[in-house]
Amino acid sequence: MITNKTIFITGGAGFIANTLIKHYIEKNKIVVYDNFHRDTLSKSGLANHSNLKVVKGDVLDFETLKTAMAGSDIVIHAAGIAGIDTVIKDPVRTMQVNMIGTANALEAAKANGIKDRFIDFSTSEVFGSMAFKSSESDQTVAGSAGEARWTYAVSKLAGEHLAHAYYKQHKLPVVTVRPFNVYGPGQTGEGAIQIFIRKALKNEEIHIDGDGSQIRAWCFVDDFVDCLIRCVENPKAIGESFNIGNARAVITILGLAQLVCRVLKSDSKIVFDPPLSADIAIRIPSVEKTKEILDFKAKVDLEEGVSRTAEWMKSN
Repeated sequence: MITNKTIFITGGAGFIANTLIKHYIEKNKIVVYDNFHRDTLSKSGLANHSNLKVVKGDVLDFETLKTAMAGSDIVIHAAGIAGIDTVIKDPVRTMQVNMIGTANALEAAKANGIKDRFIDFSTSEVFGSMAFKSSESDQTVAGSAGEARWTYAVSKLAGEHLAHAYYKQHKLPVVTVRPFNVYGPGQTGEGAIQIFIRKALKNEEIHIDGDGSQIRAWCFVDDFVDCLIRCVENPKAIGESFNIGNARAVITILGLAQLVCRVLKSDSKIVFDPPLSADIAIRIPSVEKTKEILDFKAKVDLEEGVSRTAEWMKSN
């Protein structure tokens, strides 16, 4: 467990960042840098902690970002545009934030002489529409130009290439993480599980884009953050990319909706809508590398994760 470090988190008001902050805040200083487009932080009970400093800012504003990062030991670059709805509405901003924002964060880290770690958040979507047991070295996919799904994936992939270029050329201690469908307490914005749970708790119709045959592996946020901590603290992680997910918690989207209804004893009706964008048929990680290098294995299965997320939603 690291102590007496200053950890700088872009997108620090977000839900994954908040789970990480809880782990580190007692023995380290945390600087949250966020435009508060999504906000888990304010209601988390952490907002007024004496070890927390909040800077309201945008990753596209290089000077503010660089100044705010000064004196940090570790950078977690979790800011980014996500969610297919957002990408369809604003593809320009998606590309700018995910590419230029990442370029700014890397350049600011270099300028500030970040020594311990720079964690870059990529996405599992870089593996394209058929990602079955994808390993870190598998071919990544660019998709057809202008298609919303690939606009997002390519913007994240560009950031990932740039991060590793900073590692090779400037010795910046970079680690890339590729989250595979992370969910759990505190999640805001889009995400199938939390939308399904919210609807199921109210017995409202659950809408599925497409026929529901899409297959996903779902990773509970505590498991994801457990692996993220290993990326921060284990020197073997530097210069590597990691697929972080739970290869056991695999289910179709229809199966997920049914599971949510069963676990929560809900009467919600399941309704099928036309697909929003090019869909990803299957997305399951190979988790061999995280096990081998970081000794990580996801622990929380889907039913437990759904129950815990629903409990949080009821009380919030």
